[in-house]
Amino acid sequence: MTTPFILGTSTVPVYGRVVDSHTRCFHYHTELDIIAIKFRCCGDYYPCYQCHDEATREHHEPMRWAPHELDHAKVVLCGQCYSELTFRQYAGGPSASCIRCSAGFNPKCALHYHIYFDMGSAKAE
Repeated sequence: MTTPFILGTSTVPVYGRVVDSHTRCFHYHTELDIIAIKFRCCGDYYPCYQCHDEATREHHEPMRWAPHELDHAKVVLCGQCYSELTFRQYAGGPSASCIRCSAGFNPKCALHYHIYFDMGSAKAE
């Protein structure tokens, strides 16, 4: 496991190849790449699946969050205000932004939902 990166005033450690205090990483570092995802398999936050794979490859495979967990489990960390959000809070609004601080998130992250979340019949609304 890699050494955690402690973000600004947050007490939540983020693992992986983090490059700044807003959870951007070596792999994804645009202005809008400011979230970290809690992986169900280990309970640790990583900026992306590639950071998780690099850090845990020899220890475990990633597990997706089940559909019934998407409403209540805190699975996303905003890299601007450091609020922990449920999947529904993160992806359920009309725009890709934090419900607490209104920071914009990368809408292209939706292309990777299937890696982190078992959507089942549930959809981000």
